[in-house]
Amino acid sequence: MANNLRFQVVEEAFKKHALDVKAPSERPSEYFGKYVFNKEKMYRYLPKNVYDKMIDVIDNGASLDRSIADAVADGMKKWALEMGVTHYTHWFQPLTEGTAEKHDAFVEHDGKGGMIEKFSGKLLVQQEPDASSFPNGGIRNTFEARGYSAWDPTSPVFIIDDTLCIPTIFIAYTGEALDYKAPLLRALHAVGKAAKDVCQYFYNDVTKVQVNLGWEQEYFLVDEGLYSARPDLLMTGRTLMGHESAKNQQMDDHYFGTIPDRVVAFMKDLEIQSLELAIPVKTRHNEVAPNQFELAPIFEECNLAVDHNMLLMSLMKKVARKHGFRVLLHEKPFDGINGSGKHCNWSLSSDNGVLLHAPGTTPEENLRFITFIVETLMAVYHHNGLLKASIMSATNAHRLGGNEAPPAIISSFLGTQLTEVLNHIETSEANELFNLKGKQGMEIDIPQIPDLIVDNTDRNRTSPFAFTGNRFEFRAPGSSVNCASAMIALNAAMAEALTSFKERVDAKIVKGTDKIQAILEVLKDDVKTCKPVRFDGNGYSEEWVKEAAKRGLDVEKSCPVIFEHYLDESSIKMFESTKVMNKKELEARNEVKWEMYVKTVQIEARVLGDLAMNHIIPVATHYQSQLIKNVQGMKDVFSSERAERLSTRNMKLIEEIAERTEKIEQLVEDLTEARRVANRIEDIHQRAIAYHDTVCPHMEAIRKQIDKLELIVEDGLWTLPKYRELLFIR
Repeated sequence: MANNLRFQVVEEAFKKHALDVKAPSERPSEYFGKYVFNKEKMYRYLPKNVYDKMIDVIDNGASLDRSIADAVADGMKKWALEMGVTHYTHWFQPLTEGTAEKHDAFVEHDGKGGMIEKFSGKLLVQQEPDASSFPNGGIRNTFEARGYSAWDPTSPVFIIDDTLCIPTIFIAYTGEALDYKAPLLRALHAVGKAAKDVCQYFYNDVTKVQVNLGWEQEYFLVDEGLYSARPDLLMTGRTLMGHESAKNQQMDDHYFGTIPDRVVAFMKDLEIQSLELAIPVKTRHNEVAPNQFELAPIFEECNLAVDHNMLLMSLMKKVARKHGFRVLLHEKPFDGINGSGKHCNWSLSSDNGVLLHAPGTTPEENLRFITFIVETLMAVYHHNGLLKASIMSATNAHRLGGNEAPPAIISSFLGTQLTEVLNHIETSEANELFNLKGKQGMEIDIPQIPDLIVDNTDRNRTSPFAFTGNRFEFRAPGSSVNCASAMIALNAAMAEALTSFKERVDAKIVKGTDKIQAILEVLKDDVKTCKPVRFDGNGYSEEWVKEAAKRGLDVEKSCPVIFEHYLDESSIKMFESTKVMNKKELEARNEVKWEMYVKTVQIEARVLGDLAMNHIIPVATHYQSQLIKNVQGMKDVFSSERAERLSTRNMKLIEEIAERTEKIEQLVEDLTEARRVANRIEDIHQRAIAYHDTVCPHMEAIRKQIDKLELIVEDGLWTLPKYRELLFIR
């Protein structure tokens, strides 16, 4: 019953019932971190001297003393065995946008023919997973398989099912980073030190600055049966064809609307399991597009936040299947409606309790506020193209610039009040901005910045990097990626900007300039320098594209070309000066990015060609045959004149199907040939550009023809679930 296949799939999907999820009897605060070896567990399971050393490592960045590793491992093992754990794994983040793990059991020979549970400090601190099969950009050859995973003690160990998961970095035998965590930790260290040094202009008691990150994870849910009936969703994460539904998001009725019961059940289950893993989830709501939702936690230290996001994405997929759903994390799974992002709310805070991007109540505190705002803008301006490259991918390229997603031009929205403050600094002479009033202290001629700045400016949803009162919201990262990529670039750029700021201020102080006056003089120069990156208008307008180009901002749209910014002279200098990555590591990562781009488009092209030739054309020609039989039957029943009149519509459909299927066949052939030509290009950079320039356009052309066929072929014959079925949960 091929004709009824799609209806059977839809019906089975609708028959799935939401599982009855019962929350634990305790309050969330009582089971929060149940499966995490946090400070409370450390205190219970570690000797006092070992606990104190671990806290020093976690809170103060002290070096990890290998001599305590055995004691830590022993405490972890005792807790894990009590929790029913049988295996352990080093959990790391290779350059695949996912996580990786190799499980080993807590067993060794006891020397008497039996087994004992054993877990040593050596096994905790280091493992040797195979490095050759992960993306490495040429750093490792297949016959050079060795890589090392090394424990990151600043991110707590946790339990998934029967396995103790140990967050680690992943490096090559020769020392280069093969993951996201290693360079992220370096970037966080660099910006922490640079920010601490600048903070000491304003506060004598600052000894540490922490980077905060609060991500907002957007995602789609679809019924598992419908998902399985769409090979394109199954293999690429997005619909490579599909005409838009008559009703989608145009009524804005889904946004913040009542969450469907089945989805609420999924969300409850996900939240409980997240909280048990110490992921501080807080917000859930319907997003703009049908079947699109958002989850957001309370902000955390950046490294931990990245780990929690990677863990959550894995958890989401697992919990969704339990509820008869599939989670779609692709940035643009459906054409014509909202895509999904991972908005990164980023800020800096010092250990004396000050949020450095928040205004204060005194002139000196507001000068600190302006300093960190302006130096953030300097980082974004000087590394505009790099920040764009850090969030770009074959998947995110479909999302940027449409349906509320920010455009692929990195600019910063500040709001009216803050813009006026910076304009005032720019147009005033530095010595006019500062006066000493004898015993009365200092006076800075900057317009009053009230506490209400947190709420006194509207939001600009078209801004990729918007100030939102006490932090910046980097809205450009895509929903499926590891947000460490953006955080590495942003924090390294910020470290460079703050270091440069301090060097220039100190140089003036050495020459006898008053400290506050020196700060204002440098700020005045920087406000002028970074002005091109400030933009509060409509990022979607064609006028902005032209204006951005005039300002020297990157307006490139080709994903493979955008990646080139990682190898800009300024990028290499910045990464090396901050000790985040060296040139060899940057070259390797670009090789990986170009290779991943090629493979992503290649898979999509193959899937689309297969669906076009083996699903769409057979269905269309089958319907065409039915129409032909109908026309022929008309001639047997009616007079020639009447039969011709009655068959007019069907004849038009027959001709249109013939024209469109012929075009599809030719386009598929052209697509295949374009792939063949591109695949013969040895240089991966040039091959990626060829895929963008010659393969992708054929895919768009094929989709256009298929989507038109979907409108005219009899609904009962169309085997693939349509948008109107995929986008509405019952």
